[in-house]
Amino acid sequence: MISETIGIIGGTGWLGGSIAKAALANALLPAENLVISNRSGDHPLAQHGACLVMDNQELVDRSDLVIIAVRPEHFASLNINATGKTIVSLMAGIPAQTIVAQTSASAVVRAMPNAAVEIEQSFTPWYCFGELDATLKSLVQRLFECVGTAAEVQEEGFIDYLSALSGTGPAFPALLMTALAHQAIIAGIPSDIAQLAAKNVVVHSSQLLATRDAQEMIDALVGYRGVTAAALQSMTLGHFEEQIGRALQKGASVARKGLQS
Repeated sequence: MISETIGIIGGTGWLGGSIAKAALANALLPAENLVISNRSGDHPLAQHGACLVMDNQELVDRSDLVIIAVRPEHFASLNINATGKTIVSLMAGIPAQTIVAQTSASAVVRAMPNAAVEIEQSFTPWYCFGELDATLKSLVQRLFECVGTAAEVQEEGFIDYLSALSGTGPAFPALLMTALAHQAIIAGIPSDIAQLAAKNVVVHSSQLLATRDAQEMIDALVGYRGVTAAALQSMTLGHFEEQIGRALQKGASVARKGLQS
């Protein structure tokens, strides 16, 4: 277990709460080293020994690492002084320099988990702005490994792009699953069968990719020159990859504009 104290502003919300619960479940830190703020000062996490406070500044003062897990539009109203502290921001679209300017933090980590934190399967890229010693860097990595996998990136712009890629969580698979089911229904397949078939493709069959190279699998399936090859060729001719690229660029553009949009 670590000896540092972690404070989570928004720690009783969906994202902050998932990280808080995972940190305790994975014994990253003692419960008494976890401080969470919310307006009521009451939450089930307190039953596990976490400290709940109603004042965000009190949380900052008591914490070595401060996590901000609130909606970006609520950041301006936080009014915290984090001089000498390290802040981990889970807010999309707010640059590290903006966070430093408003909070006086000595270092800012921008990170982008996704909805899979609920099942501890998120991929979380993170970027460090300012000086962060090896101990705190290790803590950040271990914290996000409690909810899946994580990797440090060397450019802040990568966080904006990855907000539109990994940050979307199940959004793209959900869109694909919905499209497959709808098209099957249009083709006359009963709705319940269409839904089961689409779910099998997206949720179950795709688990093969956990241990296999995606491009090698595509090449092998195309090599059979059968039904799958025909379907893949149609998607390729329809500029599927280019459409994905445009979607990611559009999302990244929104992330870069942040609160200015």
